[in-house]
Amino acid sequence: MTRIVFAGGKVFDGSGAAARPGDVVVEDGRVVDVGTGLDGDEVVDATGHTVLPGLFDCHTHFMFGDIDTVKALNTPFSLPFYQAIGRMRATLECGITSVRDALGSDLGVATAVRTGLVAGPRMQIAISMVSQTGGHGDEWMPCGVHGAVHHPGAPNGVGDGPEELRRIVRELVRAGADVIKIATSGGVLSPRSNPRLGQFRDEEVAMVVAEARAAGIFVMSHAQATDGIKVAARNGVRSVEHGVFLDEEAVELMLANGTWLVPTLTAPRAVLKQIADGMKVSDAIREKATSVAARHDESVRMAVQAGVKIAMGSDSGVGPHGDNLEELPLMVACGLTPAQALHAATRSAAELLGVDGELGTLEPGKKADLVLVQGDAEEMAARSGAELRAAVRGVWMDGKRVV
Repeated sequence: MTRIVFAGGKVFDGSGAAARPGDVVVEDGRVVDVGTGLDGDEVVDATGHTVLPGLFDCHTHFMFGDIDTVKALNTPFSLPFYQAIGRMRATLECGITSVRDALGSDLGVATAVRTGLVAGPRMQIAISMVSQTGGHGDEWMPCGVHGAVHHPGAPNGVGDGPEELRRIVRELVRAGADVIKIATSGGVLSPRSNPRLGQFRDEEVAMVVAEARAAGIFVMSHAQATDGIKVAARNGVRSVEHGVFLDEEAVELMLANGTWLVPTLTAPRAVLKQIADGMKVSDAIREKATSVAARHDESVRMAVQAGVKIAMGSDSGVGPHGDNLEELPLMVACGLTPAQALHAATRSAAELLGVDGELGTLEPGKKADLVLVQGDAEEMAARSGAELRAAVRGVWMDGKRVV
């Protein structure tokens, strides 16, 4: 097999350490050596560049491109499946080679990528969000219609009580879910829920986690409210998404239970930008978006200072796909060093998704997912996600160039 050496640049290996001069050797789809003075049959000149592991985004939505409900209601049912192809390509062009699709993509979308029918990052899919009646995942509108169209690949996730939730989780597993997403608080975009109030009781969340564990998969939780964060952490949910209204007790619970935080700092900013650009929303959603944005950064700073595990997630789909890396400087502004922000998008994210045995770092034996960035990736991660994306000069998966 051809031995490829990425030579002469700096290597950010994903361990959390700062980048250092070095070479990376890839053979038969795997990293086989990292060091200095290495050789190969084919040389990729990395002089003046940073070589990184393929990046992760732990919170995406390929089936959505924005939050315009009126537009969504007037979009033909099958169109988003085709639009997802371009969104996945835009994600790859950021250097993101692995994602967790937090709602929307079904097994067909994932299979199209996994079989090479379309280009896209490695995917874990949640398919639908498990929600209580009237919760963040309940698409009932005040006029009485439902805004979501469920289909055979995307079961309805709305239910109440442990036994009904057991059935819903099993249906999602049957449909191909790699992760279960639950809403333990209200949210901004749902018509009748409150992001400051928790949802589901302990016995309900415990049932979801138990059924997911029986299927060998993790649970992620949309959790903005303080009580929603706490009920998720104390019942074994793997990651809290957003974490807007953290308090000291919630942080202590997350630390005690090893719960990750996926901050999605770009999400409220994307919502407010679309509203400012003229998108029509209800007064209630406008007020919720404003209140969430005002508190979000403060909570993430609290989590960072306490040492909560952080993984990068952009909530792309709420905002534009391709802007994913804007999450990195926002995390730096909340207290992470640039190296820690990139660690959140590499090894920490791989650990969260349970794939750190194969991905997330550049070390012998790992799959050869690599990104070549012109210049100093850490400096750009602190300054601008757009600048970092523009500096991507190549992306490889399994040792094969995909961008």
